[in-house]
Amino acid sequence: MFIAMNRFRIKKGREEDFERVWSERDSHLNDVPGFVEFHLLRGPEEEDHTLYASHTIWKDENAFIDWTKSEAFRKAHARAGETTRDLYLGGPRFEGFNAVLEKKKSG
Repeated sequence: MFIAMNRFRIKKGREEDFERVWSERDSHLNDVPGFVEFHLLRGPEEEDHTLYASHTIWKDENAFIDWTKSEAFRKAHARAGETTRDLYLGGPRFEGFNAVLEKKKSG
């Protein structure tokens, strides 16, 4: 399993706008081989921003890399930042994680 996360610092008062952008966008993920699930996470609030993270789970790192080179990726990111730059304090910060231990609830 591979987890891909992007962290976003969103200007105070613009949280609803940011969440609306994500809820209305077509991610083109449903038909991508190796895609498992997506979450948009709202984190702690600071003086000037609220922290968010996009969190996608993939079968493995290669599935994620293949997606970043795909037409689906290009479509999903074609207009990124075009009308939303004023929501952010700086650009996103990417973090990728390979699972080294997994436990699931039994029963």
